[in-house]
Amino acid sequence: MSENLKKHLAKLSKRGPHRVLVGDLDYAGIPGKVYVPEEGNGVPGVAFGHDWMKGIHKYHGTLRHLASWGIAVAAPDTEKGFSPDHRGFAADLETCLQILAGVKLGTGNVTVGPGKLGLVGHGMGAGCAVLAALENTKVNAVAALYPAVTAPSSTAAARHITVPGLVIGSGQDSILDAGNPASLAYNWGGDVAYRELEKGNQLGFTEDTFFNLLIGNGKPQWSAQEAARGLITGFLLHQLNQDSTYSGFSAPMAEAKHVVSYEGKDLADKAGVELSANTDLNQH
Repeated sequence: MSENLKKHLAKLSKRGPHRVLVGDLDYAGIPGKVYVPEEGNGVPGVAFGHDWMKGIHKYHGTLRHLASWGIAVAAPDTEKGFSPDHRGFAADLETCLQILAGVKLGTGNVTVGPGKLGLVGHGMGAGCAVLAALENTKVNAVAALYPAVTAPSSTAAARHITVPGLVIGSGQDSILDAGNPASLAYNWGGDVAYRELEKGNQLGFTEDTFFNLLIGNGKPQWSAQEAARGLITGFLLHQLNQDSTYSGFSAPMAEAKHVVSYEGKDLADKAGVELSANTDLNQH
């Protein structure tokens, strides 16, 4: 049965109730930013990975959004060059998890629960988030937004990841998308929810409207940005905060305006996988 996300998605797509504090990660020895709610004990925390050739300043609204819903976020501002080291970026995400779990944040009024850590990423950062989750006992959930191809392969790594995953792909045909999100989801080793946004794509998620207009990527994708933020927020609140109010955001099949979910054979078709008559869809 398909879950209806309409009510909760509309709420979670907007700014949350918490005041947000922003600080630097430099004091911990890594370039980047940390976004946290003003106060909270044992809050969920995630490391966030940016896309190829993008800096953290292109995600200010998204990172503030997560923190406004009570989620602490550490985002490394590394590997921004033309030829990034994907293993190195995954290691930076792991370092951010250690920082989140190891120190008091904000003005000293925020701590992250050690059992409430997750990984989130966009494009290249999504693929690297998957790499960082591999054999990582600290990670409890992974949200991958328009995941791109990485070396080593994040799709191959996904086969061995058993924590819950959320993978978001594009409902648009685009030559600019750099990966196969459906294939990543199909190969996920544990429970996974795969969603497609009908009005969003990889390039349109970052907050660099002028650049997208300059290269002819079309008008800003405000509604798709909001929907993606809401889907990720609901998934994290359910998985990391164990909030059953948002359990539908982890369900394999869920629907909302301009959001479509796929599983089983339909997901295999999206992933470009040909199934034989005796294929067990529970064993990828």
